[in-house]
Amino acid sequence: MPVEHYENFPVASLLLPAHLRPAVESIYAFARTADDIADEGDASAAQRLADLSRFEQELDLLEQQIQSKSGLFQSLAATVEEHRLPVQPLRDLLSAFKQDVVTTRYADFDSLLDYCRRSANPVGALMLHLYRAASPEDLKKSDAICSALQLINFWQDIALDWLKQRIYIPQEDLQRFGIAEQHIALAKADRAWQEMMRFQTARARAMLLAGSPLAKKLPGRIGWELRLVVQGGLRILEKIDRINGNVFTQRPKLFKSDWVIMLWRAAWM
Repeated sequence: MPVEHYENFPVASLLLPAHLRPAVESIYAFARTADDIADEGDASAAQRLADLSRFEQELDLLEQQIQSKSGLFQSLAATVEEHRLPVQPLRDLLSAFKQDVVTTRYADFDSLLDYCRRSANPVGALMLHLYRAASPEDLKKSDAICSALQLINFWQDIALDWLKQRIYIPQEDLQRFGIAEQHIALAKADRAWQEMMRFQTARARAMLLAGSPLAKKLPGRIGWELRLVVQGGLRILEKIDRINGNVFTQRPKLFKSDWVIMLWRAAWM
């Protein structure tokens, strides 16, 4: 699950076993800090890329078991060592954050999925490794869930991303439905826009459901956490469809009342 998703699916603090919380906190701190380097403040693109490259160098030191001077990376190194975590997912996250600095449009869905592979899937993979459940089959289903969640976050934040001059809707889809970027600039949710958004939510829903058997397979707390994450994603998609894709006037998000529905649905998965 990408960093942004903690806003919509804050279940880890409730369901995460106590012995794993420090590890998750160190991974989150790494991802959140790197994401802020790419996205926040008024630094130039060159400075952002240089700072993210320094994070990559810190990962080099971590792999060489050379102690960092940074408390952030000291904590991360301890987590990697204790739980025998792979470092590549952390590198993939940095690669995605770097891409956010320089890439504002995606030609097709495959290129967007490649971004999701590096921006979202690594967090799910690391969680599976923490739970000692990272089989190839489980990782594949986790990837489907995480990529779907990233897409859902994109569809929620179309208006917010426009303010950063970013469009994550594939250009091929805009062309297919006869939509220009002015639709976003003018917050124009006409029939063409509604049809395009239905297409996007259906695609994300199919991916989420394809990965959902993992939530029923994994036991205990991780299974319940994943069930709620899946139901949270499905609930957001329902809300987007209910407003006919008009995410310009209201950003779909979860409220306390939604959690009652999600818990009920999670129990019946």
